[in-house]
Amino acid sequence: MKVRPPAVAGLFYPADPPTLRRTVAGFLAEAPATDEAPKAIIAPHAGYAYSGPIAGTAYAQLLPAAEQLRRVVLLGPAHRVPIRGLAVPSVDAFMTPLGLVPIDTDAVAALRELPFVVVSDAAHREEHAIEVQLPFLQQLASDFAIVPIVVGAAKPEEVAAALDRVWGGDETRIVVSSDLSHYHDYATARRLDAQTTEAIEAMAPERFHRDAACGRLPIAGLLQAAKRRGMHARTLDLRNSGDTAGRRDQVVGYGAYAVA
Repeated sequence: MKVRPPAVAGLFYPADPPTLRRTVAGFLAEAPATDEAPKAIIAPHAGYAYSGPIAGTAYAQLLPAAEQLRRVVLLGPAHRVPIRGLAVPSVDAFMTPLGLVPIDTDAVAALRELPFVVVSDAAHREEHAIEVQLPFLQQLASDFAIVPIVVGAAKPEEVAAALDRVWGGDETRIVVSSDLSHYHDYATARRLDAQTTEAIEAMAPERFHRDAACGRLPIAGLLQAAKRRGMHARTLDLRNSGDTAGRRDQVVGYGAYAVA
């Protein structure tokens, strides 16, 4: 078995398993409850001290689907390695301090048939956007596989086409990993993130400004695929690092959204 080991354990989130479980459980416990899980969520991917509470708000939405959850399609932007198109790994599983997370290799094989999907372990090796989501999923469910996709220089239409391939039914949920604005002062970040949030709620990614979100391309692809299915997006949480654990002169924005 080929395993992608954790790259940011002890940096973005606790490396000690009991501490990690308690941390994630605390974020989930603080979030509002829901009766029906959405098809997709958008969740941030910064260090847990900064974005963990907002991510917890997003993942709490999936609690009603925990028992039926068998596959999670995870999309995040490429931070470390520049790639064209979408990148899937060749490994069989990802590892976190909470254990192995298997990859749905059949779904990955289906994605590889698309001309804009490449296999790149390098794109995944040090990428945190997908990794930091895994402990939340491991806290939620015990019998699921993932379809990890790093999105590089791609068109939203390509992301949407990839999602169509692996959309699945109630057993499949989609997670897009993205932060919002980066390194503005607090007031500017709130204004920019409010504009991005309005575009998400309107299912109108064409309104995104270029620096709206590091994951604007996977978000745009999700919104395209969801809009064709008559779905809608709603905001669950909108804060920034100045609200959680950081200074207010240079902040990073975090949003949690549900698409159903």
